[in-house]
Amino acid sequence: MTIQPPAPGEPRRPHGPRDPGDAWVEAPTGERYWGRFGAAGLLAVDAQRGVLLQHRVSWSHFGDTWALPGGARHQGESARDGALRESAEEAGVPVDAVQPRFESVLDLGIWSYSTLVADVTTPFEPVISDPESVALEWVPVEDVASRPLHPGFAAAWPKLREALGVRPAVIVDVANVVGSVPDGWWKDRAGAASRLLAQLSQLATQGVDAEQLGLSATRWFPFVAAVLEGDARAAEQVDHVDVVRAPGSGDDEIVAVAHRLIESRNPVVVVTSDRGLAARVEELGASVRGARWLREQLG
Repeated sequence: MTIQPPAPGEPRRPHGPRDPGDAWVEAPTGERYWGRFGAAGLLAVDAQRGVLLQHRVSWSHFGDTWALPGGARHQGESARDGALRESAEEAGVPVDAVQPRFESVLDLGIWSYSTLVADVTTPFEPVISDPESVALEWVPVEDVASRPLHPGFAAAWPKLREALGVRPAVIVDVANVVGSVPDGWWKDRAGAASRLLAQLSQLATQGVDAEQLGLSATRWFPFVAAVLEGDARAAEQVDHVDVVRAPGSGDDEIVAVAHRLIESRNPVVVVTSDRGLAARVEELGASVRGARWLREQLG
């Protein structure tokens, strides 16, 4: 492959400084892909209005087609951060108005494109904020395929649409997981629980490989609930984790949480190595992973 900078006078993003990632990657066979470090885009999903699409200006690559707000990733930037930054720059998407659900990555070896699918948590109106857009619209999911789509997005859309029905949740039996390693938890249960909660917060942000959850796409950001019981209930609250403090039996609370989440989430995964609890949640329709599985995800 070769790296080609934008041609002099090329009408691309005239506002603000350029980044080293703003360049063309050219394959030996002549195909060109925008983004030296790959590219990323955001598929924002609004339960009422559909998905946010961008009508690309005619002079852009595959112009006059509909696709996602997105663009070249910056050097050292994650796909998730790149998609959120680009969608904010191109469509005025507030970073705190969406909740990432999963990533789907097209990896061509010399170049990659990452689609970040995120649920709208606070309704917003998109704003055309650069010259690459003719229009920005909320398009009903069932109408997307009828638009003239960018070839890359058209190829990815069927699998993306299928995955829109998936909303994974992970429920952690904190007492069981904490007790799986000898880190002094018996002396300070709240401290040990706090350390695990901090790791779970990081996991919720970094995501879980799709194959670890038996799902399609590349990486998922599941809803994470952690159930505390006994002295561990004094553990501090953390971001990105629903901390549930059981008033009595931790096992009973985990079953109750699983029962509630199964109504709106799929799949629901309970992390425990307790066989009795595993049998109870499996009867509800949840799947089970052991404490070792979670430890491996936490690194």
